[in-house]
Amino acid sequence: MASLLRQIVASPRVRHPEANLDLCYVTDNIIATSGPSGTYPQRYYRNPLDSLVRFLDSRHGDKWAIWEFRAEGTGYPDEEVYGRIYHFPWPDHHPPPFALLPRVVASMRNWLRGTGTGVGVDKKDGEGEGRVVVVHCKAGKGRSGTASCAYLISEEGWTLEDALQRFTERRMRPGFGPGISIPSQLRWIGYVDRWTRHGKVYVERQVEVLEVHVWGLRDGVKIAVEGFVDEGRRIETFHTFGREECNIVRGSINGKNGFADVVAEVMGRRSGDNKGAQTPTSAAGRENGVKLAPGTDAKEKEEFKGGDVIFRPSKRVVLPTNDINIDFERRNNANFGLTMVTAVAHVWFNAFFEGNGAENGGKADSSGVFELEWDRLDGIKGSRQKGTRAFDKFAVVWKALPDEEEAGIVIHEPKEDEEAKQSQPADWKGNKDYSPGIGKKLGLRAASPHNGSVSRASSTKSDSGAEKGEEAESEDGAAGVRPYGPGGETRLEVPDSPIDGSSDSPDSPISGPKSGPGEDNRTSINTSPPVLFPVHKLPRVLPPE
Repeated sequence: MASLLRQIVASPRVRHPEANLDLCYVTDNIIATSGPSGTYPQRYYRNPLDSLVRFLDSRHGDKWAIWEFRAEGTGYPDEEVYGRIYHFPWPDHHPPPFALLPRVVASMRNWLRGTGTGVGVDKKDGEGEGRVVVVHCKAGKGRSGTASCAYLISEEGWTLEDALQRFTERRMRPGFGPGISIPSQLRWIGYVDRWTRHGKVYVERQVEVLEVHVWGLRDGVKIAVEGFVDEGRRIETFHTFGREECNIVRGSINGKNGFADVVAEVMGRRSGDNKGAQTPTSAAGRENGVKLAPGTDAKEKEEFKGGDVIFRPSKRVVLPTNDINIDFERRNNANFGLTMVTAVAHVWFNAFFEGNGAENGGKADSSGVFELEWDRLDGIKGSRQKGTRAFDKFAVVWKALPDEEEAGIVIHEPKEDEEAKQSQPADWKGNKDYSPGIGKKLGLRAASPHNGSVSRASSTKSDSGAEKGEEAESEDGAAGVRPYGPGGETRLEVPDSPIDGSSDSPDSPISGPKSGPGEDNRTSINTSPPVLFPVHKLPRVLPPE
């Protein structure tokens, strides 16, 4: 029975035919396996730890060591594997803090080559011959694949495509998808490739999130800014946007926020109703000054669903590293004290690489914009499932803190004669508080005070007429949400000075005209007819005071 359970749990992944364990040889010296367990009931459906140790001892003697990446805890004490274990934990279904990866790949290199210092490593030439690295997380797929591919690319000279293909071929059964499938983890592998090709220089910086732009935002969406703390063992929420921080630029958002509206939206989409999608051609036409056919703009306005919104935090949102996660959750009222979670998604990006730091010798752009469409976000627990559409596209405007405020830290890969320092391990008995997204899923849950979303307000003027400067308030009492658009204020003032006061390149994503000496450094953008800011021409913004 236990064997059958293990086969069911590991069904998408390849099992070793001789060991009858959920493991594979990615290369001759890299073994990927699911997280073993020495306790019940996990032994019934996971690799039994004693069986894994016996297999490794019989095949490789004392020339194996484990690299584990489980922020939730390994499930066994180090002594059970002779203490030959390296700890680099980070949360499940997420990429690692990038600063962790140089130490991960260097420690693997030192063990395999018998160089440097560390667990079971000495400096005798040839001591590393015949050694193997055993990597595991929970399923031995996302986190293990990220570390394995990072090593092959950075230390063995593999191309990104070859590394990903090899891990998929060796780890997954045919037809069960790629070995690494989470978009943010794949983005990190791309960062590793760029880091390797440009000298392996990385500069850790503190980064401030200035604005979040959202196109086609639906009702009931909560948006939060998250980042790593405790060397990446834990994810922390640094800011959740409130309704008073929401500026509607175009369109409107249904203020009733009912589950029936979501059902109608889904049914409309399945029946071929694509009215919620904005046509890229129309957006590009307006961007380039192309005149649309008579009535086209009115038709587009009629078909548009949701609102184009800018979120500006009321206080500074500064993250301790370049790694930034934007988390989205859509909730809709379901009566009887319940709320229906209809969408869950998030996305990680690294401001150093998005600012072209690898290509510029470690001198990354001081500010920039990261943009992505809804369909390309990470889904629930690493899957593609995200639920109903919460928006069409979003962009984050970010700025690295200047050196005089917080100097960056240059991180090099440890050399072969240096120790690659491990991270502090998580409690092997279990850690259930390593990510605010733990247990997120679609469906009913008890309503809480946090269910008041940031996107439950309408930008349309009431029958009595909203005067300029008045705050729009929807039926749910969304006081403080300022409407900008054809039904509310007709002009939107945006700061025109660059974020860091230094960028004036016409190619900059936040470029714009300069004001003369003594002039007010602001410009007015006419939002009637509505203007959707192209991402590569986002208005320059100033950080909140």
